[in-house]
Amino acid sequence: MDFDLIVIGSGPGGYVAAIRAAQLGMNTAIVERSELGGICLNWGCIPTKALLKSAQVFNYMKNAKEYGVSVDGNIEADFEKVIERSRGVSAAMSKGVQYLLGKNKINIINGFGKLKAKNTISVTNENGETKDYTAKHIILATGSRSKELPGIKQDGKKIIGYREALSLPKLPESMLVIGSGAIGTELAYFYHSMGTKITLVEYLPNIVPLE
Repeated sequence: MDFDLIVIGSGPGGYVAAIRAAQLGMNTAIVERSELGGICLNWGCIPTKALLKSAQVFNYMKNAKEYGVSVDGNIEADFEKVIERSRGVSAAMSKGVQYLLGKNKINIINGFGKLKAKNTISVTNENGETKDYTAKHIILATGSRSKELPGIKQDGKKIIGYREALSLPKLPESMLVIGSGAIGTELAYFYHSMGTKITLVEYLPNIVPLE
């Protein structure tokens, strides 16, 4: 066997499991096809919270008089820098995960991993090269992906997903957000705060129905 444990996926479930296994003495590897830290850290909870903080500060400054604070001059948000800060926060935290994995001597395998047999996985790298790895134990921590609606194909430009929404090059004049879950509502609030006209669509009777 190449390893005692292989973890496929480096999100909050995956990297924590890998670190704990290594601390218990297991020869451990983790497979990740994208940024270390998974969707939550790179394209979900963390970057959206960074955007929300910028929106909160912007709103506080615009309404400073309500708090007894005087602010001189024009108050403007630099959308490009706000997005840049959010991406920087995620990048820094991803490097933090990389540091923790290295500190615990966990092997990082870059590529798309999938089960091949009981104790075997195959990993395909960005060049299309595939290699097999064996382990006594395998943990699948692959997370989830956003659902595409029938008849509404994302083109990355006019119809976008959460990844594009977190890294747009310029502020749109208007935006229709389909789905009022946590990320949808947070993005709607952020863009509205920046000055975008927002329409939020939800199938269920209430917004954030699962919160």
